[in-house]
Amino acid sequence: MPAIPSFNIVLVEPEIPPNTGSIARLCGATDCVLHLVHPLGFSTDDKHLKRAGLDYWKHVQIVHWPNLEKFLEEQDERNLYFFTTKTSKSYTSATFKAGDFLIFGKETKGLPQEILQLYQERSYTLPMANPNIRSLNLAMTVGIVVYEAIRQQVRGI
Repeated sequence: MPAIPSFNIVLVEPEIPPNTGSIARLCGATDCVLHLVHPLGFSTDDKHLKRAGLDYWKHVQIVHWPNLEKFLEEQDERNLYFFTTKTSKSYTSATFKAGDFLIFGKETKGLPQEILQLYQERSYTLPMANPNIRSLNLAMTVGIVVYEAIRQQVRGI
């Protein structure tokens, strides 16, 4: 099996501890770096967060950012991919490369509108077949996108 390329998973102001814990576990399994952009809607000592990540926390590289502006200042725009329900461009149309930053907003509001406008060309969605379903769970969405990014690298797309 080919080596799994590493990506950066960015959670902007996550609110639900079990989602972040599940995403941390995903990061451990895929060797992705987890970036947490503050403020967080919970303490990183939260028992629900730890339970969702179980004993995997020691295997996850976690980087904390004080706010989204500071995070964006430090990045090369060409490596940023934003995920939102507020676009029609499918995540499968993105071309990912190892080291890219896959950026997801908070569970209740998503990414700030001004960020989506600024990075409109770099924003993608997971299409929904049923218009009555607004979005998928954050952890599920991150998993789908991460494995698409990995699939592209392993297959040389």
